[in-house]
Order: sequence, then structure tokens, then C-alpha cells
Amino acid sequence: MIKVLITDDHPVVRQGIRQILAEYSDIVLVDEAGGGSELLEKARETQYDVILLDISMPGKSGLELLKDLKVLRPETAVLILSVHPETQYAIRALKSGASGYLPKSTLPTELITAVRRAAAGKKYITSSLAEILATDFEQPDEKPIYQSLSDREFDVLCQLASGTSIKEIGENLSLSAKTISTYRERILEKLSLKTTADIIRFAIQEGLVD
Repeated sequence: MIKVLITDDHPVVRQGIRQILAEYSDIVLVDEAGGGSELLEKARETQYDVILLDISMPGKSGLELLKDLKVLRPETAVLILSVHPETQYAIRALKSGASGYLPKSTLPTELITAVRRAAAGKKYITSSLAEILATDFEQPDEKPIYQSLSDREFDVLCQLASGTSIKEIGENLSLSAKTISTYRERILEKLSLKTTADIIRFAIQEGLVD
């Protein structure tokens, strides 16, 4: 039996995933977590086979939580679920130890396949992500400049590029607007940009936003 923990700050999302998993006899939904602190606490107390983790969490981001989990429970598979395009976070997630990266629009059957593969110690790579990885492999010396950003800076970049205000980003990440402004300044400096409008144009050109 595959023991699964669902982590998402939206109860309706957790309920939807719960209903999908409940249809398969080889998968047991052991627990749910609505935030990062709750996730880490439960991971310390219980051994799960697979953790489903939303990448956009209040406080610590999914990428930061992923790294914490791989230290705390290196043997536990973590599948990232996200509303964000694979071009934004997938490679970072895989390099940080994720067993797969799935859009939340994924078909239920594909989610189940990913859970089973992850539980078996394998990676689950979608066909679209395979193309991204192939391009990354073929051009090892041509890394996009945005890869110089930290995970948190990259998260703020993507949210700014999507039109989210500094105040809203702060609320999403449980950080002050001043802290988000500091991240914005670091992003502008590292990417040699001047304004938020420049960030939006940059993200569009790099395919980081739809």
C-alpha cells in the first residue's frame, strides 16, 4: 500500500485529490497538511511513501519545503503539483530532489501513474517536461540568466511577471511588503533590469509566463 500525504493550503484542492486517490485500492491517503509547518511536523512523526506538495505555499515556498523534506526524509518521494507552467519551476524542483512535477490540470489517471512511479523510486516526467530537459541538456553552457536567482527571488520574479502586486506577493508568502521590495531590487540588479515592466517583458521573452 502506498501511503500518501497531500499538502496544499486550499482545502478544496486537498478534497479533490483525496477523492481521486480514494478510487484506487493500492493507495492509502494517510494525512493532509495545509501549510509548511504542519507538513514538516507530520513528516517528522510519520513515514510516507509519497508527499504531494503544492509549490505555492504561504511562508516557505514549495521549493524550500522540498529541500527541507529531502533532509528530513530523503527516502520519501515528493511530487510537486502546481498551477505554474513547467518552464517556471520544473527543472529547479527536479534538481532539488522532486520525483516529478505535475500541473494541477493533470488528468487523474496521470496523477495516479506519477504516484505509483514515485513510490517505486522512479521519476515521473511528462512529455512536455522531457522536451524542456532535453533542451537544457543539449545546451549546458547556455544557461538562462534567471537561473542565477535564488528560489525565493525566482518565485517573486514569476509573481511580479504575472501582474501580482508587491503587497499581494507579501501576503501570498507571509512576508512584509518591504521584504518583497528588497527581493525585487535584487532581481533587477541580477538581471540588469530597471523596472517591474522590464521584469514582465523579460519573463515573457523567456517563456516564464503564459
